[in-house]
Amino acid sequence: MSGKTAVEWLASVAPDPGPCLREWERNPLGFTLLPAGKAWDVLIVPHALGRPTLDVLSRVLDRPGPVLADFGEACTGFFVPPGTAARWVGTGVRAAGPGTWIVVPHPGRPPSGAVRWLVPPDGSGTLTDPALLELAMHEAAAGRAAGEDGP
Repeated sequence: MSGKTAVEWLASVAPDPGPCLREWERNPLGFTLLPAGKAWDVLIVPHALGRPTLDVLSRVLDRPGPVLADFGEACTGFFVPPGTAARWVGTGVRAAGPGTWIVVPHPGRPPSGAVRWLVPPDGSGTLTDPALLELAMHEAAAGRAAGEDGP
């Protein structure tokens, strides 16, 4: 996938990528709806666990896959390989795969609304490994529990 920009990589999943890309570039809000399940699925984690999970991933990876946060950071969305949504069984985690659409902000613009990038895509197609994400979630949950039970 080398050579693609983050915007091109994201727009490539649209039913008609060219017009999607042109409209997205012109949209003053900088958002578009893109289908999950083609190049990526999204695992949506409550923010209380999502941000600590991202912190764990950032310690063990040079660069995790793309990560979104919604307005008020109530939820954190981790981009994972397609097919993950169909196999995910974790409690409290919503999985967006085929048949679902995700609000995606333009990765080259400053945050301006309800969704923003915590880790923007770089165009390379890097995604977070779901097994590693699960381990990071367990570590983050254990850390939160220890912190809540501590002095």
